[in-house]
Amino acid sequence: MNFVAPDISPVIPEIFVLSMACLILVADLYLSDRFRIVSFLLAVGTLLGAAFLTLSDMGAERVYTFSNMFVDDTLSDVLKLAIYALVFVVFVYSRRYTQDRGLFRGEYFVIGLFGTVGMMVMVSASHLLTLYLGLELLALSLYTMVAFQRDSATATEAAMKYFVLGAMASGMLLYGMSMLYGVTGSLEIAVIKARVAELGVDNLILVFGLVFVVVGLAFKLGAVPFHMWVPDVYHGAATSTTLYISTAPKLAGFAILIRLLIGGLEDLSAVWQDMLIILAVLSIGIGNLIAIAQTNIKRMLAYSTIAHMGFLLLGILSATPNGYSSALFYALVYAFMSLGGFGMILMLSRKGFEAENLDDFKGLNQRSPWHAFLMLILMFSMAGIPPTVGFYAKFGVIQSLIDVGLVWLAVVAVLFAVIGAFYYLRIIKLMYFDDPETDAPVQATVDMQVLLSVNAWALILVMPWLGSIIDLCRRAIAGL
Repeated sequence: MNFVAPDISPVIPEIFVLSMACLILVADLYLSDRFRIVSFLLAVGTLLGAAFLTLSDMGAERVYTFSNMFVDDTLSDVLKLAIYALVFVVFVYSRRYTQDRGLFRGEYFVIGLFGTVGMMVMVSASHLLTLYLGLELLALSLYTMVAFQRDSATATEAAMKYFVLGAMASGMLLYGMSMLYGVTGSLEIAVIKARVAELGVDNLILVFGLVFVVVGLAFKLGAVPFHMWVPDVYHGAATSTTLYISTAPKLAGFAILIRLLIGGLEDLSAVWQDMLIILAVLSIGIGNLIAIAQTNIKRMLAYSTIAHMGFLLLGILSATPNGYSSALFYALVYAFMSLGGFGMILMLSRKGFEAENLDDFKGLNQRSPWHAFLMLILMFSMAGIPPTVGFYAKFGVIQSLIDVGLVWLAVVAVLFAVIGAFYYLRIIKLMYFDDPETDAPVQATVDMQVLLSVNAWALILVMPWLGSIIDLCRRAIAGL
């Protein structure tokens, strides 16, 4: 039997990021605190290099490698490029914050890059083992990042909760995958899809496996009723870590949903559609209602995240290509909105002070009109108010529901979105109509100022290219 070497060209970005993470880990041992910036520069350079490698190999053809365990297609390329951009900006936003708190160490960037590798593997997984490998690499990186503040009891408690609940979710997902394997006799997602088409929805073990898979995925996304870790982790972790968790991993979570539910189990859509309706309605309702009662902005944005994940599920449960592409567009828009929102919290925080409470935003317009305006754009977009791109993201999802006759669900989503607009507009009221509680100037590095401004303004200025972006999302989904 002749051994055929696998084609590694589709995996070159993953190999590059993993190799650079190992290199930074070793190089950081020989750097003093004065030269710690070298680790930072290597980390952001790694992401730029990975983006170049992905773009240079980006094509319309789908390529499989490693015995069909790994796939390189338009969807994976789009999500990977978005992940690079998000993690790059996270590192830049976090620089001053981590320096002020003694967290500016090579390990922070190495763990971030290992998490990025996990997300890249998840996005390109075409096999249950590959998918689980990427998921656990990301999960272990996130547990470590949450516990990175070793002297903080709050961060340690958040990490323990996240670890225990994450382990439960992983166990459920793995159990569901094992049932799928038992019924279909394969771990390859394409083969599972073919076997499921033959077996149909009457196979009880197949449906049970699907239930466990959906529960595991709902845990990872933070959908109600599996959301209990989200507010505690967002609040307990350092804001730089919360920024990381709230952005790029959401795209990886979307990728798992698409690969498993659409790539492998679409013929069971009649079963998982009902499950996702319950998860989506509960997430949008409870997320928006509980967010109103929060006084801590990190907890408020955590419940906001739960509500946004509900909207993401609405697009997928429509079980149509238009719905899937709307959900992909929504995931991308949400990730960049969250990036800007938590970026503002990082910028207002300073040495010895965390801008975590809503009252910390009082009178921001008097202290810094430019930054107050940036926050206004971000809050308008999160609330789904035109002419921001957040409005069109919500509109696309709701339209996909109406197209399949789920008008009642679209009405519920709109009602809760209107209710949810209250807590976003409350922040704008605090910034523009209340007196500031401090006269401390808003300080930030030049690179952060520029990126944060681009981040916020892009939510409006991207409008002329909105059609092209939506078309790219449609092509990415059509490639499945």
